[in-house]
Amino acid sequence: MRYEAILTVSVIMLGSAMAGEGKVPEKTKSSNVAVSTNQAAAKPEVKDFNGWHTDFANAKQTAKQKKQLILADFSGSDWCGWCIKLEKEVFSQEIFKNWAKDNVVLFIADFPRAVAQPDNLKKQNQDLMQKYGVEGFPSVLILDADGNLIHQTGYMKGGAQVYVDKLQELIAKSAK
Repeated sequence: MRYEAILTVSVIMLGSAMAGEGKVPEKTKSSNVAVSTNQAAAKPEVKDFNGWHTDFANAKQTAKQKKQLILADFSGSDWCGWCIKLEKEVFSQEIFKNWAKDNVVLFIADFPRAVAQPDNLKKQNQDLMQKYGVEGFPSVLILDADGNLIHQTGYMKGGAQVYVDKLQELIAKSAK
């Protein structure tokens, strides 16, 4: 089954099961993307989000230095049920953390509802969402160090080891 079909079914199921919590944010909303000239020039805050970069330029620079790919997670960390499940079952597990530190640079584009973000971080994440055509959460992208899309996936059943195995398979396919 193709990813888009799975994503569509997941969003529909999530919307039904969680009484609207699985809604995908609108792609463009002037309040989300309007920034002053000074804010647009400023870089997003560089934070260590449990080992995940929040500044995309910094993630690309780190990936180039380490000669690694970027694993980009587009998430609604405080409202998206599938995102929370992916974090709990995969990203917070030692199996994933140990694999990731040796294989990829982690980047998160978060779209929280209850946590305020600086305007420049919101703009960066919104711009990336549009650039990569992300229409649902979670969306997990494998990117090269220049930010070129290699593969896109999302939540998968089975826990951290199954997820790591699938990521390794996708990365190996892209190397051929």
